[in-house]
Amino acid sequence: MRTIALQFSARGEVEVVDDGLPRELGPTEVLIETVYSGITNGTERHAMMAEHFWGVFPGRHGYQHVGRIAAVGSAVQGLVPGDWTFNGEYVGHRGWNILDVAAGPLLVKLPESRDYREYALLGVAGVAMKAVRRLCVRPADRVLVTGIGPIGVFAAMAGRLHGAEVTVTDLNERRLRIASEQGFDHAVAVSDPDYWDKLKELGPFDAIIDGSGYQRLFYDIFDNGLLAYGGAVCPLAVRLETTFPWSMLHQTDGRIEVSCHFGCDDLRVVIHGIETGVIDPGAIITHTVSIDEAKSIYAVMRDSPGDLFGVVFDWS
Repeated sequence: MRTIALQFSARGEVEVVDDGLPRELGPTEVLIETVYSGITNGTERHAMMAEHFWGVFPGRHGYQHVGRIAAVGSAVQGLVPGDWTFNGEYVGHRGWNILDVAAGPLLVKLPESRDYREYALLGVAGVAMKAVRRLCVRPADRVLVTGIGPIGVFAAMAGRLHGAEVTVTDLNERRLRIASEQGFDHAVAVSDPDYWDKLKELGPFDAIIDGSGYQRLFYDIFDNGLLAYGGAVCPLAVRLETTFPWSMLHQTDGRIEVSCHFGCDDLRVVIHGIETGVIDPGAIITHTVSIDEAKSIYAVMRDSPGDLFGVVFDWS
């Protein structure tokens, strides 16, 4: 069991600290040894670079741990040593975690799997799934996802799981290739000179999910008539503030929803999507590296964030 943890020590700097050995468990607690953890690209970079409302150092960030139960308290039921779990608590990257199951933590037992590494991005997928569920996406709905980084791709997959016709857009050619390989219904490059005309032809959209943080998003939706009557918009990417034309909602009887985290039931639906093959985390994971290489990965995230996509740390 690794006894280290990662934390941001100053703007753009990551350090490895010693967490020591686990303490004795209480009756309703479990000890989980981390085997994999996934980077949350947007949140962790914002925190590392003191962007938006982050900026307290030292700080630990991240909420995606896949691990094995190492020990359980005397009153714990339903979990035994050796069980594989996903822990979505916001504790940062750590070699072990102690959770009180009586307190209802973000902890789910994982199904038997050939590759538990693929569950290391379950948290990002959970945020995307919560967005799709809050938007009340239904079969045959038209869904637009703008910005298909990891969370955008997961949102598109979640829309597909709910039976929607999914359109995705991005500037990045590699991301558009991933979208093409995933077989989403439509992929439109932002650089296409006919970009708006193509979106208007494919719309209007019952649900619009933004994974890019583009500030003019709401005005472009309104100016181009992209929101269907009764539709909803989810600004999934982090913003300090958002402004929108009031008529965008007034004329469409629309609404704005947000998704900032997730619950165990969102994870249940994501796992169902993975098990049935509709959600494919393997398409998103581009880097699996030893936790001992964490500093070099965060240096890339700091200096060239576009070079990273789905990153998983291996703690073995």
